[in-house]
Amino acid sequence: MSSTVGSGIAQEGNATFPQVRRVTAVDLMLLGTVSLWALNIVVTRYVLTHGWRPLAYGTIRYLAATGLFWTFTYSRERSFRVRWNDSRLVAIAAVLIFLNQLGFVYSIKLTTASTVALILGTTPVFVGILATAVGLERLSTTFWIGAVISFVGVALVAGGASGGFSTDLLGDLLAVATAATWAAYSVTIAPLMRRYSPFRISALVLALGWIPLAAVSIPQVADQGFDFGWLVWLAFGYAVIGPLFLTNILWFTAIDRVGPSRASLFANLQPFFAVVFAVLLLSEHLNRYQVAGGFAIAAGIALERQRRHQVVEEAVA
Repeated sequence: MSSTVGSGIAQEGNATFPQVRRVTAVDLMLLGTVSLWALNIVVTRYVLTHGWRPLAYGTIRYLAATGLFWTFTYSRERSFRVRWNDSRLVAIAAVLIFLNQLGFVYSIKLTTASTVALILGTTPVFVGILATAVGLERLSTTFWIGAVISFVGVALVAGGASGGFSTDLLGDLLAVATAATWAAYSVTIAPLMRRYSPFRISALVLALGWIPLAAVSIPQVADQGFDFGWLVWLAFGYAVIGPLFLTNILWFTAIDRVGPSRASLFANLQPFFAVVFAVLLLSEHLNRYQVAGGFAIAAGIALERQRRHQVVEEAVA
């Protein structure tokens, strides 16, 4: 279980002092993971506007990351075997990752990094909806209120981009599809995570998802030039090692120590971090509609988290 020190009250004489919870190694792993994910949105926007074609970038990046992660996983487990009955779920997860990557690279190509980051904040809402659709959860009124507020926030973010629903609309819709496919992937692998290590499942899904990605990327890879400056290559190296390889290790190690519920609280910081990175590194700007939309999405996620916390409390009771 967690090695963190819980909050409480320390007493000395007649005085009482609140006991401050110390930052642990797990906290740092989770914050590091979320920061790497958030920065990846900005880095991807940078490389796609400095020479990389979306599908060429996606398939070459995934090939390199898959090679690294397979080497790591094999040295750890010495096997990638799963039962035949589970192969269907692995295949579905791979298709969802393929669709997720298509939506990700093209949404960032077509709209701003900050817009994509804010829309991706709705991912927990999609997880709740899909988990209910397959019978894993039953949603309360609180959740649906939060979902409506979040989707209103998405509309504000999309409508505020470039002053209205214009050329960015397709990018906004693809960002929504990216959130939805990642949520579907998360729900699909949930049963597998009870039988196999997350490293084995991730290695298999990365490899299988890369195959259709590579197939549709052939024309762009053939036409892709590679005469980039050093900063673009540095960004590409980061995109391979940071958000695809290193984060898998940090995230799953942290979940193993503190559980998915606490880890997901940190994941909710990703949109905020990504917007900050986009403003600082890409000089992007948010108008009042996008700011309002961001707050609405955050409020919806807060309601979703409150509902999940209540469900956990009821289960414990």
